[in-house]
Amino acid sequence: MKRIREKPWYNHAVALSIAVVLYVLLTNWGSVREGIGDFFRYFSPVIYGCIIAYIVSPLAQLYGQTLFGRIKKERTRVGLSNFLAFLTVILFLVFLLLMLVPQLIESVATFAGNLDGYVASLRAMLEKLGLSATVLDLDRFISSSEALIDTITAFIKENLSVILSTSVGVGKGAVQFFIAFLLSIYLLGDKNRLKNGVKQLVTAAVGGKKAEDFIRVLRRCHVILKRYIVFNLLDSLIVGTANALFMAIVGMPYVGLVSFVVAVINLVPTFGPVIGAIIGGFILLMVNPWHALAFLIFTMVLQTIDGYILKPKLFGDSLGISGLWILVGVVVCGRAFGVVGILLAIPGVAILDFLYREYFLPWLEKKRKEQ
Repeated sequence: MKRIREKPWYNHAVALSIAVVLYVLLTNWGSVREGIGDFFRYFSPVIYGCIIAYIVSPLAQLYGQTLFGRIKKERTRVGLSNFLAFLTVILFLVFLLLMLVPQLIESVATFAGNLDGYVASLRAMLEKLGLSATVLDLDRFISSSEALIDTITAFIKENLSVILSTSVGVGKGAVQFFIAFLLSIYLLGDKNRLKNGVKQLVTAAVGGKKAEDFIRVLRRCHVILKRYIVFNLLDSLIVGTANALFMAIVGMPYVGLVSFVVAVINLVPTFGPVIGAIIGGFILLMVNPWHALAFLIFTMVLQTIDGYILKPKLFGDSLGISGLWILVGVVVCGRAFGVVGILLAIPGVAILDFLYREYFLPWLEKKRKEQ
């Protein structure tokens, strides 16, 4: 095998083979995407369990190093850390449900009950701006709360089968999430054993220095991905909290609902803050247009502070990639893999940049010197 690699045609043959494989994949991308989708659909509980365990793992490590650091027995320390980490996640989810569900129900009821007043306020603002209410066709669509209720009722009757199938899908999703959550507990408990198993497999398959290099690459990718997930969640929590404080001080309605939407959508890179601002502004526009304007202005200020001060402080130079490559990665990964691709675009681009700078460029330099 070593003699074959030393042949002058070997590198060209490998490059040609890679080009053929890429051509086949790209020309049959629809089938490839369906195959990937089928794989994820069959193994979705396991995959989601791995994702949950991966996200909870930094919190468990934090508890293990701080609260249970003095416990010498590793199994006891890991067990207590994992238990407290999952308990924290469960309590946080319960808190969100107890806070958001009643407020969501109350918001919908208040919105429906005060719809006439909201329409009147919006119409008055349009008149001040010199626009007619017919621009938005308010009289036809939402002239009264009764008309809105009739429209909703007709929509439900016409799309009852779709609503039922969606409800069944939501139920299946809830069951899969519960199974995935249980699997994540076992996966996080066996984390060290799984890591050792992967290390043994790589060593047996590759062996020697290549195995060490491969494991080093995996560790570096793990650091990039973990750092991105942790600090992205922390950044969204800070943005959502700041938004809630501002809305509460100003006296805006729907504080918890709008702030939760802003915090969650802020996880989406590049376009997330814009989408959150549009949704929050639209909700407030029907209640009080001036609240919507103040919300949009505050969102612009907050996102400026977040983009130029908060994110650089949190992420530091761990990613070190330009905004252009982030935008390209978000667009390409979003078109290829949907929402999941958008969420993983930044760490994916960071990992590719790391491989390019520390492995591909030195390999090219080495090849150039050998010629």
